[in-house]
Amino acid sequence: MNAFFPSDPTPLPAPPLAAATKVVAKSDPRIDHAQAIKSPATECVVYNNLITRYSKANLLHYSARLFNQIPFPDIVSWTALISAHSSTFLSLRHFVSMLRYPTFPNERTLAPLFKTCASLPCVSFGFALHSLAYKLSLCNGPYSGSALVNFYSKCRLFNDACKVFDEISYRDEFCYSALVVGLAQNAQSIRALSMFRQMKASEVASTIYSVSGALRAAADLAALERCRVIHSHAVVTGLDTNVIVQTALIDGYGKSGLIIDARQVFDENLGCMNIVGWNAMLSSYAQQGDQNSTLEVFNSMKPFGMSPDEYSFLAILSSFCNSGLVSEIKPWLRRMIVEYGVKPTLEHFTCLIDALGRTGKLEEAERVAMTMPFVPDEAVWRALLSSSASHGAGDMAWTMAKRLLELNQHDDSAYVIVSNALSVAARWEEVALVRKLMKERHVKKISGKSWIEVRGEAHVFLAGDRNHERAEEMNAKLKELVGEIEKLGYVPVCSETLHKVGEKERKEALLYHSEKLALAYGILTGVAPPGKALRIIKNLRICRDCHLFFKYASRVLKKEIIVRDINRYHRFSYGSCTCADIW
Repeated sequence: MNAFFPSDPTPLPAPPLAAATKVVAKSDPRIDHAQAIKSPATECVVYNNLITRYSKANLLHYSARLFNQIPFPDIVSWTALISAHSSTFLSLRHFVSMLRYPTFPNERTLAPLFKTCASLPCVSFGFALHSLAYKLSLCNGPYSGSALVNFYSKCRLFNDACKVFDEISYRDEFCYSALVVGLAQNAQSIRALSMFRQMKASEVASTIYSVSGALRAAADLAALERCRVIHSHAVVTGLDTNVIVQTALIDGYGKSGLIIDARQVFDENLGCMNIVGWNAMLSSYAQQGDQNSTLEVFNSMKPFGMSPDEYSFLAILSSFCNSGLVSEIKPWLRRMIVEYGVKPTLEHFTCLIDALGRTGKLEEAERVAMTMPFVPDEAVWRALLSSSASHGAGDMAWTMAKRLLELNQHDDSAYVIVSNALSVAARWEEVALVRKLMKERHVKKISGKSWIEVRGEAHVFLAGDRNHERAEEMNAKLKELVGEIEKLGYVPVCSETLHKVGEKERKEALLYHSEKLALAYGILTGVAPPGKALRIIKNLRICRDCHLFFKYASRVLKKEIIVRDINRYHRFSYGSCTCADIW
């Protein structure tokens, strides 16, 4: 998550001159530096401390000059200098100079270097540094080990991060935090939660980072019970008072569909909430398509001294897009520029293009994509491809698919969407061409996957999966449910890829979509008692047949069913969905 800094809600009066002088005298390292120069017997440790203080005061040129004045710098001096420049390539240059001096590094020398390699495009240097650390037996300590775990996680090499973690001799709370956060950031949510449980079982203390990382993993899985358990753990350990944990709680509850719980955390901590927390609350409402609540929170920002940033406006535009209110997006784009001085980014224009496409204004959406002050990326062409396919514009879908594949020829969604669009138009030669391209480029369609949380454990179902231990019961329950909803008028919406098979085969294939299997399992296990919603998560966009199926199922079961797909939340209740059939 990017870091933002909140503006002060109430500006403090300027301190008296005498008080200001005392603050400067106390905090400015140049005062102590002057005193050290006057004293001929100043030890090296004093200069090392001054180098660190200069870096913390953002006076890096002073730290470098002071280092050059030390006659015989030791490893602490070099480490202080390297740490002072850990956000730039200078730290790597200083490290090479240290090796030539020659001085050997220790654990604390390597940690800021791995941080530099993770934040800057110098992965190969990080690999070489790991080799050196291995030769010097410096990989197994918690300090350098946690830095290495963080390095591999930032490079999206989470298997290597886990291997480094397993080799650490003593794993403290920072080692666990680095791995939990790294796994959560790399969409390894189940492994992140498992590691968090292992940390607690090992009686290792939690940190704000391990708790926030676990909450992020639970949010990605929309595991509401897990969010509540981690929330309780944060309260017991006293970490719930930290703004990072509070923000993660808002995000976790929001993504789990517990918008009331997210709002409660937000309201209880308004006094210390920063802009990241406000944006998390805005995004929670936006994902639900609740534009009224999104605007209500946005309008409350000014009285609390908050200045909205680009992410605040992105939440506003997303809420309008998810609500199908395309007419509101353009005025808000102008407003963010004129009234707030915030420049729109590519993501803001993507919201406009997506909203125009969903409402059938395909030509206008394409015109915006071609004339906006940004080069269209994959998200733009994918939005146009999905819109043109859903509105039956086969030629435009084919054009958008080609543009998307120019950027990423292994994007499986492009092949699948355009193939479906061409199938509807019975353009079978072009469908064959698309499938031929997929085969030549070794592209495989990502399988549909859904999961449902039962007593704190996520149960995953794949499309067409018939090997579950309760497969026969689930199959019987689905057939029973289909029989009941057909009496209400349900007619299966044939998947475009099933046009050539018989009616029986089509119904059988549609019956085993992953979200329907998850629904059947949820009914059988009684995971949602009367009055409680049944919640399902899907890794792809919910198909039209399943969307229709769930609308009828909510009537038959007399139960609210919540499905979170890759685009948004769908709340099915009494035969309707909150998305108003726009997704």
